Amino acid sequence: MSEKKTPKIYMSFRNNQKAIEVPNGLRTVIRKCIAETLRVTDFVGDADVSVTLVDNERIKRINKEFRDKNKVTDVISFPLGAYDEYDVNPENGAYMLGDIVISMEKAHAQAIEYGHSLVREVGFLATHSTLHLLGYDHMTPEEAAVMEKKQAKALDDLGITR
Repeated sequence: MSEKKTPKIYMSFRNNQKAIEVPNGLRTVIRKCIAETLRVTDFVGDADVSVTLVDNERIKRINKEFRDKNKVTDVISFPLGAYDEYDVNPENGAYMLGDIVISMEKAHAQAIEYGHSLVREVGFLATHSTLHLLGYDHMTPEEAAVMEKKQAKALDDLGITR
């Protein structure tokens, strides 16, 4: 059996928060989580993704503006397409999947709550959000089961465990 090709990830990365120190290597972990998620979902082609780290105040404003939910959340995904319907970035030929916004404060709190590292928590959030960029959701138990299985596979394959 042949190995699936890991897509090339073109990732813009911005740290727009000062509340939580960003661990060394976090950008690389996020990139690997995105790539592995694409691999386990059989995504074909290279991908262009934007990742922004923010604080709780900023993600709450984004959540209110775009989802009409006036509360802090851990991650928000902004898909630019779904189900193999994506625009192509003319600069690199990659499919433009969308934007991932992660609250580092919320991720830090959740890492403590769940008893694992901040790197593991952000890796989980990047994986989860990438699935949303690809059109996966968890509104029904059936959808949630599919999404959870793919999340677990990607994280396990990378050795990112609780």
